[in-house]
Amino acid sequence: MRLPVLTAADGASWEASVVGGLGDGDSAVEVVRRCVDVIELLAVAASGQARAALVSASLRRLDVDAVERLSAAGTVPVGVVERGDVAAEERLRAMGVAFVVASDIDPGVLASVIEEAVREAGDGVASSSRAFAPEPAQAAASRIVDVADSSSVDAPAPSAPRSTVLVAVWGPAGAPGRSTVALTLADEIARCGSSSLLIDGDVYGGTLAPALGLLDESPGIAAACRQAVTSRLGADELAALSWQISPRFRVLTGIPRAERWPELRVSAADNVLAAARQLADVIVADVGFCLESDEELSYDTAAPRRNGLTLAILDAADLIIAVGSADPIGMQRLVRGLGELSDAGLTNTVWVVLNRVRAGIAPGNPETEFAAALSRFGGREPAALLPFDQEAIDASLAAGKTVGEARPNSAFRRSMVELAHAIVGAPEPRRKRRHRR
Repeated sequence: MRLPVLTAADGASWEASVVGGLGDGDSAVEVVRRCVDVIELLAVAASGQARAALVSASLRRLDVDAVERLSAAGTVPVGVVERGDVAAEERLRAMGVAFVVASDIDPGVLASVIEEAVREAGDGVASSSRAFAPEPAQAAASRIVDVADSSSVDAPAPSAPRSTVLVAVWGPAGAPGRSTVALTLADEIARCGSSSLLIDGDVYGGTLAPALGLLDESPGIAAACRQAVTSRLGADELAALSWQISPRFRVLTGIPRAERWPELRVSAADNVLAAARQLADVIVADVGFCLESDEELSYDTAAPRRNGLTLAILDAADLIIAVGSADPIGMQRLVRGLGELSDAGLTNTVWVVLNRVRAGIAPGNPETEFAAALSRFGGREPAALLPFDQEAIDASLAAGKTVGEARPNSAFRRSMVELAHAIVGAPEPRRKRRHRR
């Protein structure tokens, strides 16, 4: 039985010759359908009619999502590019296509490449970034090499990611102040001497741009996700999409309207975070409150996951800061939210931060009372108790600045300095003593 294969060439000239060459009775591969676009390709692949698909680098709407859906359907994508088109090859590899061949490849060699791709996918072997072409002499001048010459050459290994820390700032429903904590934390980390990148990953509408007086229609994380699923996203590209607030502090703004959440694709999360790790020493991500992951129950096909980006960032985080409001309602939501974190299967380190600690909301010493309540009902000790300093917060919002710029001597800022130094491991700065005459 011959191996069934799909093609999606978007009108490229190589499709006719490939179909004719693979149609030979001696070939172990058979083209069962020629698809006109990505939609038809995914539909046919989902029906289980093929084991591999030859896709053109110029195929419209071919991105990381499409490649992942092909793989999930048991169809291995094999890219086809014009000889010497290194940009097209890199674009396919950025999408996750491991096997790439030249458009003028010999049909017999192409059949062997498809068989190897299907065999490696069936064995669960992670394919190395390899490409194949029929002429080894020309392969020396390009990154496409000849499998018939038994010389499968690996692409240059990517540079090792720098040692960075990803801090995800999360909090339950009810606006406990996670965006304020994330913004102030990223700013104070930069003041410690480490470079920081603040990512607004709230799929229910970001607020970091207006808090800093920035344009809320700037590309930000939506553009980063679009570029990550269609081409290579590196540190330079991510820096171009970010705002430079200070020499060591950058901000990647979020979506201003909640209905734009489909732009924040889950498949782009790994690429965006990988580029962010190359750009900054510490990444602070402000994420949404919702942890539900059962969107697929409402769909018969692959479902859009609104909270997928939130869960992806939380899963990749080195540290999760759970922010809760220090009041009876906020504490109840926080304790239940901590249970949701455990139910989501997140085993990351979690620090609990109680925000808006103030007298009058609880009898006795509020810090002692809320710390005891958290220990009793949540089984945790607070990593920080942030005082309720509305004057400092209002001053920073009115000026479009961070708390460290607007009110550097405020009680809230002093508590955030301690938290930032605890994360980066830097010694706290000594306060200057004021001498009275």
